[in-house]
Amino acid sequence: MTRALAILAIDLGTTSAKGALVRLDGSVVSAARRSYPIGIDEANGRAEQDPRTWWDAVVSISRELVASDGGTGTHIGAIAVDGHGPTLVATDATGAVTRPAITWLDSRAGAELAELSAATGLRGWALGVLPAALWVERHESDVASRTCWYLNTWEYLAFRLSGVARTSLVDGQSLPDVDALRAAGFDVARVASPVAAGTVIGGLTSEAAAATGITAGTPVVAGVVDAFASFHGAGLLHPGDGIDTGGMSGGFGVYTSQPVEAAGSFCTPAPLPGVHVVGGAMAATGRALDWFRDDVLGGVATTEALIDEAARIDPGADGLLFLPYLAGERSPLWDPAARGAFVGLTLRHGRGHMTRAILEAAALAIRHVAEPIVAAGVDVDVVRVCGGPAQSETWNRIKADVTGFTVAVPHVLETAVVGSAIVGAVGIGAFADLPSAIRAMTRIDRVIEPRDNLRERYDELYRIYTSIHPAIAPILERRVAAGVR
Repeated sequence: MTRALAILAIDLGTTSAKGALVRLDGSVVSAARRSYPIGIDEANGRAEQDPRTWWDAVVSISRELVASDGGTGTHIGAIAVDGHGPTLVATDATGAVTRPAITWLDSRAGAELAELSAATGLRGWALGVLPAALWVERHESDVASRTCWYLNTWEYLAFRLSGVARTSLVDGQSLPDVDALRAAGFDVARVASPVAAGTVIGGLTSEAAAATGITAGTPVVAGVVDAFASFHGAGLLHPGDGIDTGGMSGGFGVYTSQPVEAAGSFCTPAPLPGVHVVGGAMAATGRALDWFRDDVLGGVATTEALIDEAARIDPGADGLLFLPYLAGERSPLWDPAARGAFVGLTLRHGRGHMTRAILEAAALAIRHVAEPIVAAGVDVDVVRVCGGPAQSETWNRIKADVTGFTVAVPHVLETAVVGSAIVGAVGIGAFADLPSAIRAMTRIDRVIEPRDNLRERYDELYRIYTSIHPAIAPILERRVAAGVR
């Protein structure tokens, strides 16, 4: 019997890893998930993880998927990994970490970010892990002296799997100017040689094979950041194709035919030739509902039950608004001192109203990121929704109504996993290029159009939403100045 070819795809999220065996038609043979902790200290801006917990998750997922394959006759043709970022992983020459990973939630490298932006002309996401790496060089010289490589999450796992350290770049990306990095005091020798994402960087080592249960020599493909993987897995191909990345942080992006400057957003080459992506990542819009469910309500209700209650509340949550800035905010505010708030809370509001306000806030945050992008002349034809939030038809409907965008729901909502499989499939030559693989391995299940009768209500809600942070920011600044966080 001929065995069907599948890619072992791993999506390394901020608090959990998801893995799947994905066939070349985009169908998922089997999937698994593992969680791991993150250490956050808001007082000093620290947000770190132990990369060894990621490796343990990958090993456990791989073994489960290999075992669950059973009699399905699946052949693992390649391994591809995407990951959260920019998150710095510092390792020695063998792949052993020299310090905990500095995650994208960490805010200590603000000065280094500003300095490298000025020196290189790159901003935000385009600088990757370099600001955090420069922070290590300046503040932890002992760690730097023991470090051979500064890697992203997906590059670290590829290193552990293949024994080869590489910096993975998508089409159109390049490393910052070496002279500018040296002028800032950065040791460029600790940046691994670049390779195009989707390139086979090596075979699975015998040690990694013994740990994962996968055949030694299986090709390991250079991966991408989780957002880029989601772009592929959601089926983005053309200018005007947009995405709500879902997940813990939340984010919005749209493909354009040329670079675009939009306030509060990044613009970078997309992971497809000849296309750019403009957008922004938030900090905690997806995590806000989990926080409300677990930390506020104590886990007495499921996410599904809460969303069902919210669905019975009228749009606008009876005058209640929520700011989802529970971890500060990235795009479009770029204000680590921003804080969450319920505004308009009264005795008539219950948990259904509060849940509705949280769901609407996630959509309002997308609109907040998208507004200057649209104002810059970018067309948004359709927005694909991804991840756990996209399982909720209520939440998808709210996003369409609040943003005014047409919302498309992919067949496989874990789009980052599918996107990694797409990168892996191209890497081993199963498809001629990324567009061919995307067309073959993705499809849309349904489309939701915004309702015209709610436009005025949500326009007014949006005007109020965007006025709240500027009004309370001076109060928050005084609290910080007084040592209250």
